[in-house]
Amino acid sequence: MYNKKSKIELKKSLKRESFNRTTCSFYKYCFIDNPEDLRNKLYSYLIEQDILGRIYVSKEGINAQISIPEHNVENFKSYIHSIDVFSDIKFKHAVEEGASFIKLKILVRDEIVAYKVPEESYDMNKTGVHLKPLDFNRSIKEKDAIIVDMRNYYESEVGRFKNAIIPDAHFSKELLPTVAKTLEGKEDKKVHLYCTGGIRCEKASSYLIKKGFKEVYQLEGGIIQYAHDMKKNDLKSEFIGKNFVFDDRMGERVTNDIIGKCHQCKTPSDNHKNCKNDACHLLFIQCDKCAEKFKDCCSKACNEFLQLDIVTQKKLRKDKNKKVSSAKLSTKFRPKLYKLFNYWK
Repeated sequence: MYNKKSKIELKKSLKRESFNRTTCSFYKYCFIDNPEDLRNKLYSYLIEQDILGRIYVSKEGINAQISIPEHNVENFKSYIHSIDVFSDIKFKHAVEEGASFIKLKILVRDEIVAYKVPEESYDMNKTGVHLKPLDFNRSIKEKDAIIVDMRNYYESEVGRFKNAIIPDAHFSKELLPTVAKTLEGKEDKKVHLYCTGGIRCEKASSYLIKKGFKEVYQLEGGIIQYAHDMKKNDLKSEFIGKNFVFDDRMGERVTNDIIGKCHQCKTPSDNHKNCKNDACHLLFIQCDKCAEKFKDCCSKACNEFLQLDIVTQKKLRKDKNKKVSSAKLSTKFRPKLYKLFNYWK
């Protein structure tokens, strides 16, 4: 059970829809005896309900980001709650709506967040204290309070809490050891963790507690719920900028602050995109002027590569009869592979 339509067909189907969609997310750490069976059960139901998105299922729980037809939202929530281990799951709705997913993908994984740390380094029965957004706002202003962004570096480039510690981590597997090392000597401080929807803080808080941190707090519902609560209560947001999201929207605006910079010309910008050259597909920030100049590519080389005819492109991408990344393109057209966030230095 999986999607067999092409990207072009999927986009055409979306354009023909006569209803609106809403984007939401949910997660839960819990024991799932047979993730494969659950995956197939979910896929059968969701595909019938025209639900799109990306869901990870594992023995340790579920992590989902989905796009639901508005008329199916309540039925979907009832269905999820009817599954015993998911009866108390909370749903978070997008801060800003938009076309988020074009297909349904449900994968069985070893972890629902790929931290790849030893099982003995955490205990999911001992996690941080969950603070609702309003309480989190008050707590981070107290003496000895520390705020830590539990996301990858590129996410915090466009939005973050004021005065937050931003770990120099570009992948989930680097995050927990990097945070622990960054916080060495601060075990007696009040550590406040936040992430997009809350899931990354669960295992992170447990990991820090195991490392000897005395007071670990986490933002309940993550940035998504925080943004909703600040708006609902007409309060000033301590989170500024955009909330990066892993779908076609690339971000949700929380405040009007532009804290990011175009990776090409360094002017203020917080528009993430992937290089239009699929042989590169680099994630980067680009302003409107550079987007026009480089035709949505990360470099002149990628733009030049896209001007070639398809036969030549395929020839340059070949390596022993297999498609390869831009690292294997001919020297003339290969974009230089910069380490993330050190472009154009």
